[in-house]
Amino acid sequence: MRAVLQSALADLADVPATSRWVRAGDLRLHVLDYGGPGVPLVVLPGITSPAITMDFVAREVTDLVRPIVLDVRGRGLSDAGKSYTLDDYADDTVAVLDGLGLDRPLLLGHSMGARIVAVVAARGVPLRGTVLVDPPMSGPGRGPYPTTLEAFLGQLEQAQRGTDADEVARSWPRWPRREQELRARWLSSCDREAVAATHAGFEGEDFFDTWPRVPAPTVLVHGGDSPVVTSAGAAEAAAANPAAQLVEVPGAGHMVFWDEPAPALEALRKVLAGF
Repeated sequence: MRAVLQSALADLADVPATSRWVRAGDLRLHVLDYGGPGVPLVVLPGITSPAITMDFVAREVTDLVRPIVLDVRGRGLSDAGKSYTLDDYADDTVAVLDGLGLDRPLLLGHSMGARIVAVVAARGVPLRGTVLVDPPMSGPGRGPYPTTLEAFLGQLEQAQRGTDADEVARSWPRWPRREQELRARWLSSCDREAVAATHAGFEGEDFFDTWPRVPAPTVLVHGGDSPVVTSAGAAEAAAANPAAQLVEVPGAGHMVFWDEPAPALEALRKVLAGF
């Protein structure tokens, strides 16, 4: 059963952001707004990443932009939905842009979030630019997503019965300790159906159907050792959207910011400074 732990809610006291709420149809969506005068940067996390898990990324770029991190439907403090297609997620993102009155923001997405960014941008929504971090390139005829649904659901079951950072570290040994602790407390806030439906989308919806229509300026950041964006996948992405810039973070796997925080954040700052 989906649950937000009291210990997880207490984490929000240490986050330098304001909780804000937006309506998307009948759903209430939660965002963490870091404020400031900079250009809004709307951040869309991955399949099992509530907004707070991107805090360490957001707080490193507040001098450049105004980060606004979304609890995607079915995660964190946002409501669960009746379906979890890319179009559903894109509709929610547009509702956030409209609800917060954001004029030509930047969009940044990691993994699932990167796929959402591509759909929003391809719709022609007015944006200043987009950053896609390690988007899943699996899809029909392309082979399975590297992490199985069973692995995701096993981690979710651990969180729902009660887990800790040591257990999380067995799956994610490279992560900083704080990020292991946050995952241990927040993973149980992810809806099982949201995870299952999104994973099915990774294999049933083709990123390359959308990616060529993502307008410039757009940057695709990928891990040098990622099994999700391989060297062949990066080459295909470059050929499919020649106007895009590609940036590799050496040594990083799919969890780019978590695997190699310092070089990944340095690369992100350079990318954002270029918009």
